[in-house]
Amino acid sequence: MSERRLLALSLDPLPLGAIKPLGWLRRQLEIQGAGLGGHVDEVWPDLGPENQWLGGRREGWERGPYFVDGLVPLAAHLDDEQLRRKAQTWIDAFLESQRSDGWIGPVQGEDARNSAHDPWPIYVVFKALQQWYQWTADERVLTAMLRFVDFLYRHLAAAPLTSWAKFRWADMVVVLHWLSETTGEELPLALSELLHEQGYDWAQHFRAFPYKKKQPVVLETHVVNQAMGIKTRGIWYRQSADPHDLEGSEEGIDVLDVFHGQAHGMFSGDEHLSGRSPTQGTELCAVVEMMYSLEQLLAVTGRAGLADRLERIAFNALPATFSPDMWSHQYDQQVNQVVCDVAERPWSNDPDANIFGLEPNFGCCTANMHQGWPKLVSHLWYQRGDEALVAAVLGPSEVTTTLAGRQIKVTCTTDYPFRDVLTYAMDVTEPCQFTLELRIPQWAAEARLELSDGTVIAGEPGTFLTVQRLWRPGEHCTLRLPMTICTERRLGGALAVHRGPLLFALKIREQWQYLRGVKPAADWQVFPLSPWNYGLLVDSEGQLAEPVITERPLGDCVFSPQGAPVVMQTAAALLPQWQLQENSAGQLPQSPLPVEGPLVRVELIPYGCTNLRIAEFPMLLGESSLVSP
Repeated sequence: MSERRLLALSLDPLPLGAIKPLGWLRRQLEIQGAGLGGHVDEVWPDLGPENQWLGGRREGWERGPYFVDGLVPLAAHLDDEQLRRKAQTWIDAFLESQRSDGWIGPVQGEDARNSAHDPWPIYVVFKALQQWYQWTADERVLTAMLRFVDFLYRHLAAAPLTSWAKFRWADMVVVLHWLSETTGEELPLALSELLHEQGYDWAQHFRAFPYKKKQPVVLETHVVNQAMGIKTRGIWYRQSADPHDLEGSEEGIDVLDVFHGQAHGMFSGDEHLSGRSPTQGTELCAVVEMMYSLEQLLAVTGRAGLADRLERIAFNALPATFSPDMWSHQYDQQVNQVVCDVAERPWSNDPDANIFGLEPNFGCCTANMHQGWPKLVSHLWYQRGDEALVAAVLGPSEVTTTLAGRQIKVTCTTDYPFRDVLTYAMDVTEPCQFTLELRIPQWAAEARLELSDGTVIAGEPGTFLTVQRLWRPGEHCTLRLPMTICTERRLGGALAVHRGPLLFALKIREQWQYLRGVKPAADWQVFPLSPWNYGLLVDSEGQLAEPVITERPLGDCVFSPQGAPVVMQTAAALLPQWQLQENSAGQLPQSPLPVEGPLVRVELIPYGCTNLRIAEFPMLLGESSLVSP
């Protein structure tokens, strides 16, 4: 066996526990911990004591591993002992389930959906074990992982990859690369090569890409597989050293944007790729997996634009698919979502796929949704070698690490993405030389950094602003990212409205109607109590006519209609011809349209604050003459 080597990452992720959330972001994790994120195992039998991973008879495939993959970082970021004990129970079960041949976990029975030794759920177990080891240095982890690697390398020679494991092989390779670097062992890289040989060819998939319209039900078009597959070429580049893999690492994002892209940064998939209509759904599992893929690609490539995409998804699509208290979630969300009820829609999912509940449509999201916020926190900061600390994703946080042999702590105080100012305070005991890199979003045309000595440095959009200096105790710098309102043209000439990383949507008054289940983990339908069929008035350049921004104090729950920290008022008119169709907002009238009815001011709020909404609007042209404030 020839000696194998991995190319270095452009940005090194920090170990779990090095980054702590602050401000609204910490509060969001607390809401998750107080909701399903910390209690789903108490209200959902599939993750209770009867789960096969815990010695019971219920589902013993992906749901337990999915849950723990989010539970471990949630416990670490909150430093919550109760959550840690829950995570420990599952980690112990994973490790103690290892058999003499190296296999981990339940062996699937004859009626299982996949092979008896299906490695797919173990990919997720490995992701959870990696985080646990980084947090606790549990010495059992590396031994168990290496024993399983030996088993799987031998097993795949006789039973090659099939089904989900074949499509999701890159998720295992991410951890195998880490395992090889951590232990110095070569076998994880040999297994990676075997997975690459047997796995689905995502490079060819996105290069040829015949899936340009709404698709039938096959694994090649499954929305979560797309979200996972996007990172494959970038991950494999570290082992292939093929520059074409690096160059093509974002090809999948570009292709999916063209044919299935949505205004919130995701692509459609109400189980399978479904085109660009804003009433096609996007599955929650795809949202959190896309975030993870972007976090990994960012580490490999160091490209700032990937963090722009990550923020758009994290601050819009992620919170919008949960109830504000995070006790319920949707399986599928819609960009234009005017009613959430049990009804037939032109999707491949069940009629309850867009209600808020414990297990709408299918239980994968109930288990997998928990990784979104905690893993975002884990990837706010990276290091570039031993000299630079990199603020890649922007948000209130504190990071502690070692640079050039010295421990440093940097605290970011901010209400971003709802505000445009971020202050970075250096906590060093004595003057310390290191480089601070701050990502300047692509939309931030007039970004500037103000240092303590009065120096002002302009930031170039879409890059990392680099400051190399001797930082003194108590020193700070302030990053200003002026946010302007911009509009984006969508399918059929429709209009989407952005301000900074936030997509804005019509605020619709709503009524929540209890459907079934035990509260608070119950199922709910949501119905509109105010009109939704508005077009927005624009000027001759396609920008909103007379928008007014109001900033409100950040409250206890920022991602809720009543807690929206930013409100935008703008001119609009009702379009009576735009009505419900197939239990969703009908096809948008082709824009632009003339103004025919009276103009009124409507309120737009951040997309992530909405439960019902319109976020792709018909565009109106005409004179501004408002009837009411």
